[in-house]
Amino acid sequence: MKPQAPESRLDVVEIFDDLGPDERARLAAELQTLSLKRGDVLVRQGETADALYIVVTGRFIVTVDGRRQPVAELGPGQPIGEIAFLAGGARTATVTALRDSLVLRLGRAEFEALSARSPGIWRTLTVTLARRVAEGNVDRAAPPDPRPRTVALIRAGASPLPETFVARLLTTFERSSRTLLVDAAKANDVLPAGTPLDSAEATRALNALENRSDYVLFLADAELTPWSEKAIRQADLVLAIGWHNATDTRPNALERLAADLLPADAQRLVLLHETRAPITGTARWLAGRTIAMHHHVALDAPGDIGRLFRFVHGTALGLVACGGGAYCAAHIGLYKALLQSGITFDIMGGTSGGGAMTAAFAMGTAPDDVDRATHEIFVTNKAMRRYTWPRYSLLDHTNFDRQLARYYGGVDIEDLWIPYFAVSTNLSRHDLHRHRQGDLWAAVRATGSVPVLLPPYYTADGHMLVDGAIMDNVPVRIMHELKSGPNIVVSFDVPKLERFDVDYRALPGRAHLLKCAVNPLLRRTLPRAPGVGTVLMRSLMANRQDFDRHLQADDILLVPPIPSDMGVLDWHRHTELMDRAYRWTMREAARLKAEGHPVMAAPGRGTAAVRAAELPVAE
Repeated sequence: MKPQAPESRLDVVEIFDDLGPDERARLAAELQTLSLKRGDVLVRQGETADALYIVVTGRFIVTVDGRRQPVAELGPGQPIGEIAFLAGGARTATVTALRDSLVLRLGRAEFEALSARSPGIWRTLTVTLARRVAEGNVDRAAPPDPRPRTVALIRAGASPLPETFVARLLTTFERSSRTLLVDAAKANDVLPAGTPLDSAEATRALNALENRSDYVLFLADAELTPWSEKAIRQADLVLAIGWHNATDTRPNALERLAADLLPADAQRLVLLHETRAPITGTARWLAGRTIAMHHHVALDAPGDIGRLFRFVHGTALGLVACGGGAYCAAHIGLYKALLQSGITFDIMGGTSGGGAMTAAFAMGTAPDDVDRATHEIFVTNKAMRRYTWPRYSLLDHTNFDRQLARYYGGVDIEDLWIPYFAVSTNLSRHDLHRHRQGDLWAAVRATGSVPVLLPPYYTADGHMLVDGAIMDNVPVRIMHELKSGPNIVVSFDVPKLERFDVDYRALPGRAHLLKCAVNPLLRRTLPRAPGVGTVLMRSLMANRQDFDRHLQADDILLVPPIPSDMGVLDWHRHTELMDRAYRWTMREAARLKAEGHPVMAAPGRGTAAVRAAELPVAE
């Protein structure tokens, strides 16, 4: 491949548009080629802007101090720091190489010497810069694209990387994307003879593979060879692949190098199984590793490899379930309708009752079985009806815990086939707590710990956790932090509370309440005012935390109808609400499919917000 002439690189830099051919050639003659390794910082925020750079090959991330998310990504042909360089002053952002890259550098000393010899260059650039400032066109950078283009495949632990899995993964990628698989042998064919792997020429040649493909899969050697190191350095994402039942699960040399070079969100662990069966012991794989996510893949289940591809491709479909007490039975009908409409989810999570429902779904429990379990827990065994002496809570938590343990006990989150999360409120840190590993029962118990009604859940390290609805009742933001791609997001519009003809001064004191407790006949004299549980639950549901602003263009918001006369603790109406939500969602799914909504056909892009008020409910 013939390298592109340096002067032609200036054609893509807008501020050089007004330069004549001779001036552009003189400027290009001063350019210096620099080779950067993954993780090298090209420019740092606050430093003096002493050079301008142009990306030849590679990928760079732009970050600003104080912002959690990157502000831009830069690729081939894009300039870096041209405004600060010409206008003078300090860098306003930090630019870091995301993989081995090549850039052209124009230093200030060289530029000033050239301007002294050719004053027209400086005058032309000054006018161009002033025009851009006046037009408000300064530093417009493309938003970062979270999807990787290059993926390194390495083995995890001590087991060899199975060729059958690599072949099936490649086939899955090729079904929808132009994909190249490059191993050490093929790299020798791509590179000019005798080219060192750590050279700028090798970086240029490997980066150029993206020009004719959507994805490049770099297959590392079994050991940490020069090719393995280069494959990891070239990768936007590393998939470490191992057999789940392996005895030696310690990170190997390739994994340790990836951990040194890549951030956690650019590393995933893929655990292989011969067939689908209950999983145990995944925690031993996660010990000693800091990764974005792990994936279980059964070799006899093509859907598992498809799910892995969607996570890489940025089209994994998520289900986000909100809290809402007894209203959460609507999640069951909604999920049942979506399954019957051909929708499958790649990841699930929620808050409070929504976290409990999605936990059951992630376990593979059928919707009708979830409805039966709901009846057993809340109606037959009165999980939220048995009161106790109010020292730690109003309800007897031992009964509540016992009912949850029947259905969620003995399972760890990391052993679920489908990724799952729940959120609770950490009162020790005054922050949101994300449950992504550990005891599933504990996550369900913590996310639904309604203050006052139930005691907080206390972790082994002393943190006090209560209902997640206090801070985030519709955790779509958390879902977007975990993955790219569309989501179906469920929220409830709280039915308007009917007015109560209650004289506040008539609310009885302790003495009269104690008499009513021992004499049921006196209870008829109590004012018809909502109880503690109803007030607490409605207060939590009112805290929606403006989740709408976290919805993205490809998310679908579903707001199923809730009967106006149903209370948040009316668990005895769970089947009625499930059936109502099922019928409503079936119609909404059919309508969205008829409109050609891509999410309803397959994970993709689109936008929709559906509320109960938009469509009458047929009884």
